Amino acid sequence: MAAAASRISSLLSRSLASPSLHSKGRICGVGRSVVCSYSYTTAAAIEKPITPSVKVNYTKLLINGDYIDSASGKTFPTYDPRTGDVIAHVAEANVEDINRAVSAARKAFDEGPWPKMTAYERSKVLFRFADLIDEHTEELATLETWDNGKPYEQAAKVELPMISRLIRYYAGWADKIHGLTVPADSPHLVQTIHEPIGVAGQIIPWNFPLLMFAWKVAPALACGNTVVIKTAEQTPLSALYAAKLLHEAGVPAGVLNVVSGYGPTAGAALASHMQVDKLAFTGSTETGKIVLQLAAKSNLKPVTLELGGKSPFIVCKDADVDKAVELAHFALFFNQGQCCCAGSRTYVHESVYDEFLEKAKARALKRSVGDPFVAGIEQGPQIDSEQFEKIMRYIRSGVESGATLETGGQRLGDKGYYIQPTVFSNVKEDMLIAKDEIFGPVQSILKFKDINEVIKRANTTSYGLAAGVFTQDIDTANTLTRALKVGTVWVNCYDVFDAAIPFGGYKMSGQGREKGIHCLSNYLQVKAVVTPLKDPAWI
Repeated sequence: MAAAASRISSLLSRSLASPSLHSKGRICGVGRSVVCSYSYTTAAAIEKPITPSVKVNYTKLLINGDYIDSASGKTFPTYDPRTGDVIAHVAEANVEDINRAVSAARKAFDEGPWPKMTAYERSKVLFRFADLIDEHTEELATLETWDNGKPYEQAAKVELPMISRLIRYYAGWADKIHGLTVPADSPHLVQTIHEPIGVAGQIIPWNFPLLMFAWKVAPALACGNTVVIKTAEQTPLSALYAAKLLHEAGVPAGVLNVVSGYGPTAGAALASHMQVDKLAFTGSTETGKIVLQLAAKSNLKPVTLELGGKSPFIVCKDADVDKAVELAHFALFFNQGQCCCAGSRTYVHESVYDEFLEKAKARALKRSVGDPFVAGIEQGPQIDSEQFEKIMRYIRSGVESGATLETGGQRLGDKGYYIQPTVFSNVKEDMLIAKDEIFGPVQSILKFKDINEVIKRANTTSYGLAAGVFTQDIDTANTLTRALKVGTVWVNCYDVFDAAIPFGGYKMSGQGREKGIHCLSNYLQVKAVVTPLKDPAWI
């Protein structure tokens, strides 16, 4: 995973010579917002999109080991964000389909072989699954890029290796989950047993479809649970393919069920189902609240939530500005800015602010935007028209509220959902672009004077998912890491996602943790077993 993290930085932070970007003039003043005009020559604007080589074979619901049509026979389209064209029509699950999937998972848990297998046997299935992921990297990465719009190089060289590594991580945990023998104050033998919780309902987002599939499924299965997972309606294809590989690896029928559909129907039915024992959701804070309410109103099932963020990236006065610019650029623009932990509030010390700003603008202008299947492209299209329009509204809001639009701010090309890398300066905390999760390629740069001030400003948000700190002073780093109210602080790095590192948020960024040893507790019940000791030699 360290190698994968290194590949993220090297792959996505380089300046590429292929695009030609010529400034046609700009007028940017402090306290004013003036759109800067540029001429972009990119793959998005001038080239016909590359036709993917992979055929879409799996578009039906996977229930009880079989790919089947939805009960209603309805389908919905999934779109290519490069063009807006339909890739395929996918089975649309409704309440009846959720009932069928949960019933299959329930039977597989209560009567099937999976929870009764030895933990070692379960681990071997997961290890085989990881091997198959590696063998099918090209197909999976192609589906991920086609359905989502992220660069193929990112999917194939960064995310797929992270996925197989995480699956192996939890495969290794499967036979190392155990309880304790607890000393009692009386003659009793006290043991704790860690049992699988049962049927896990899981709902994943569209920004990292396959990675989130792995984050949810691997720990749940390692603990001996069965799963019903609902994919995002924007990106159903890669999970359906990966599920086929898991069955090839030997998982019994009914242990993993994959349903595609919409949140208000399929998602709500899963969250409120009385036979689901555990719920895990990744997505927006607003939807997370609904999921939590549905879980509470049904059978009070426990819920883990990984939600939104508005993460501060703090550049201190002693920073190496060139390195800080590159890291801040990566922290925000990675994955088209569609990342819950994006460093979307860039706080820069006043002594280096002007230098940082000029270099941040230059770096944004060098960012290569285009068809994500083209080698060397750093930024593909946004996921769909809805997200595209939302981002453009925030850009207009930034201009109208008085921030200075330094670069970008416009649609790129006349087809698909491409947006110019955008940088705002003179951003204030009361502006929407500084408060709301934009989820797009929009960098907001704010100025600060001292550490106490930036701590207060960074924490003045309802979110608390992550933060970045860029400094050469260990005392400053220690002060900030302890003061920031977030689940992860990256110091002189960003987006390092080793399988063993827990990930989750404070405040309205969620509850519970993904990844690492902490995630196992999401899918386990702790049972105390107490038996009397007759004439014990010792207590």
